[in-house]
Amino acid sequence: MSVESVSAEGFARQSLDVLKHLTESARPDVTRAAELIADCLRADGVIQAFGTGHSQAIVLEIAGRAGGLVPTNRLSIADLVLYGGDDPSVLDDPLLERQEGVAARLYELAAPHPQDLFVVISNSGVNNVIVEMALHAKKQGHRILAITSLTHSRGVPAGHSSGHKLADLADVVLDNAAPRGDALLELPGGGAVSALSTLTGVMLVQMAVAEASSRLLAAGEKPPVYVSANVPGGFEGNLELERRYAGRIRRTAS
Repeated sequence: MSVESVSAEGFARQSLDVLKHLTESARPDVTRAAELIADCLRADGVIQAFGTGHSQAIVLEIAGRAGGLVPTNRLSIADLVLYGGDDPSVLDDPLLERQEGVAARLYELAAPHPQDLFVVISNSGVNNVIVEMALHAKKQGHRILAITSLTHSRGVPAGHSSGHKLADLADVVLDNAAPRGDALLELPGGGAVSALSTLTGVMLVQMAVAEASSRLLAAGEKPPVYVSANVPGGFEGNLELERRYAGRIRRTAS
């Protein structure tokens, strides 16, 4: 890797190459992911999205945004404080996501319905809370859509005591094509800079949502989609759509 490649142009060129390839290679899995999403919506289910660290960016891309699906719920470690009554100091622990037992509490606080779909996002796919959430949701009979880097996941040992990784537990896996360690541009002498997984994760999510919406439209059903709250009538219209899922989706200040 040359020093010249470590630049804005270098990242743009390489990341766009990955995205171009991904939009072709991921199509079969995106189709399968769209089927899970459409089936969930038809069953009056909610999409429960969970990730930690930078993967929360993909959760936000799924849950509660303009142009996105209304029956979506964001799960977060912060729910231990917001809804579980824990002292805020518990969030001071940077290794909280690696503790076993956390995901089961988050699941209980969300109180998902049986038909809800779980979308679990993790680049590495090995942190305890991620694997535990997938294990717990699977045990409860939920379908699981995983967004992860298979390259990274296969290149590191399992972190959970079960020996499982996120990809092992999913009904459908969307591979974000990020390299091991996520950063794309290799630095002279070692190391790398400029993470990729958010760009590719967003692409995969929006492709799956678009394809699920296409399937609903083909069946004569209107996808329940948010309008921007910053256009006239958008906020009020969104509230009307949200009433159908009252008590099942959380919309807090962010």
